[in-house]
This record gives sequence, structure tokens and C-alpha cells, in this order.
Amino acid sequence: MKRHLTLEPLLIAHLGPATAAAERPLIVAQVSQPAVSRISNPQTPRIFNAAGLANARQTGSRRYGRLEVCATVLLAPLLLAASSALAQTPSADEIAGKSQQAFHYAGRDMTARVVMTLVTAGGEQRVRDMTMLRRNGDAGRQKYFLYFHSPADVRGTAFLVNKEPGRDADRWLFIPALNLVQRIAARDAESSFVGSDFSYEDISGRLLTLDARKLLREESLDSKPCYVIESVPKSRASFTRKLAWIDKASFLPLKEEYYDAQKDLFKVFTADEVRDVDGLPTITKRTMKNVKSGHRTEVTFRQVKYNVGLTEDVFTERSLRRPPAQWISGD
Repeated sequence: MKRHLTLEPLLIAHLGPATAAAERPLIVAQVSQPAVSRISNPQTPRIFNAAGLANARQTGSRRYGRLEVCATVLLAPLLLAASSALAQTPSADEIAGKSQQAFHYAGRDMTARVVMTLVTAGGEQRVRDMTMLRRNGDAGRQKYFLYFHSPADVRGTAFLVNKEPGRDADRWLFIPALNLVQRIAARDAESSFVGSDFSYEDISGRLLTLDARKLLREESLDSKPCYVIESVPKSRASFTRKLAWIDKASFLPLKEEYYDAQKDLFKVFTADEVRDVDGLPTITKRTMKNVKSGHRTEVTFRQVKYNVGLTEDVFTERSLRRPPAQWISGD
């Protein structure tokens, strides 16, 4: 009597019906019940002579080889899947690069009406209404233009950014009350943007080369699988450590924590609403909160449009004093 190891379900699941049928004679092991009993039972007399023993060894070797082939065939897909998963995990720098593209470079250009609300710890609010224009160039070049519509004390204020790869961005601020165009020094890029909890750098993005990064772990935030990236500035900065939760699907930052020189948490960014706009995932509501003072800045993006055809002449110093009427409307 022979007993067969039933491998068909496993073979069919991993190889498909046709391949399983063809390979079955090579990998199905047949085990002889009496032989097993004689070998496993110490009370059973030895019945093998030298020739029989050699034959048994040869048969066992063939059976072992067939079982080995079977195991290899069945385990190969699992091993390949595990290997593929490891190979597909991007590095921390790759994740940061994709995140910057998704957050700051989506589309060829972009226009939006932006409402910025500054909220004190006591709940008092100041609201600022502005238009944001952005245009991407080649090789990482990019330009921003922001125009303030209200309140009255900042109406007409304009902000221009020119980003070139491999160096600090050029930033200019026009102050209508003084009729003055002021250049924002690189050392001031991390200072407050017009009194908000966002810095000038937060608005247009930080150079990737300024920080060293590592992938700490993978975990879910609000049921969304994320990469958790730690960034440490290579030179002096307003923070000494930043943790970012990057959405695996969209590569948008869903949360960022900033730590000061005392290693204390002092600022938190959250993406409060993500919507699909023109086929591009977009953070339409975001908050930056100073956890020490309790002050926070809430920003809402309205009327977001991508790929509208913004031209280079929109983003000039002349536009600071004479904003492009075609794009600056709705006062």
C-alpha cells in the first residue's frame, strides 16, 4: 500500500493547472508504509542486505531530491515576493524627493485663492486673504508670486520667490506702505512669514541637500500607511530634528513635528484636508501650530487650478509693484 502526499492544491495555486499537471510526476513523493514502519520501529528485524540497503539509499535520495524540488517550487514565489518588497522600499532621500515633488511641484503651474487665519492661544483671529501663483521650470527651477488682498494694513503686499537648483532661493517682499521692495536674506528664510507660524521656507520649500535623513519606520496615520522620515539639518537651523509622516500613496506630508535645540517639540504641521484637484492630490487645508505658545496658523486653499498657462513675465520684480491683473482678481 502506498500513501501519496496530496500536493495538487498547492501546486495548482502556485503554478497553475497546466504547469502543475506537467510537473506532478517530478515532485509528488510516494512513501512506502511498510518501509517506514521497519525503519521507525526499533523492534522490527533488519531485512536489508547490502544490495537492498544501497537500493534503499538510492530510492531515498531520489525521494529526497523530489521533495527538495517540490519545496523549492512552492517556496520560490514567497521568497520572490519578500525580495521584491524589500527592493521596492525607497530610501529616505527618495521619499523626501517624491514628497517635495508632490507637495511643492504638482502640475506645470498652479493658481489658488488662499485664506490664512492666525489664531492666538485665547482664540482671537486675524484673517489674511491672498492669491498664490506658481510656475515650474526645468531641472527643479520654480517661481512663486503671492499677493495680499486683505486686511487693509497688508493689502498690496506681494511676495516673490525664484528657486534655482543647488542654491538658496531668492525672495523679495514688497511693502506698499513704504513703497519698498525688500530682499529676504537667506539667513531669514526660516523667520516668520508675515507674522504667521509658517516660515518663508515653509511656503516655498526647503532645499533637500540641507538635511540628512533616515527612514525610521512605516506606520499608519489616520488609517493611511505612511513612511516616517527623520531629518536632521547639516548646519544650524531653526530646528534640530524633524519627523515627517509621508503618505505612501500620494507622497504628501500628512504630519510634521519640529524639535528645538533642547530636543523639545515646538512646532507641528498637519494636513487637515486632502482633495483631488485636476487629478492631483492636493492639501487644501493645513495647520502649523506652535505647541509652546499655543498660537496656530490655519491655511485654506480655494479655487485651486493646475496647468493654466502662467507665463514667465508674471514672476518679475516689476510684478511686485504692478501685479498681473489677469491673475490677481476678486478683490
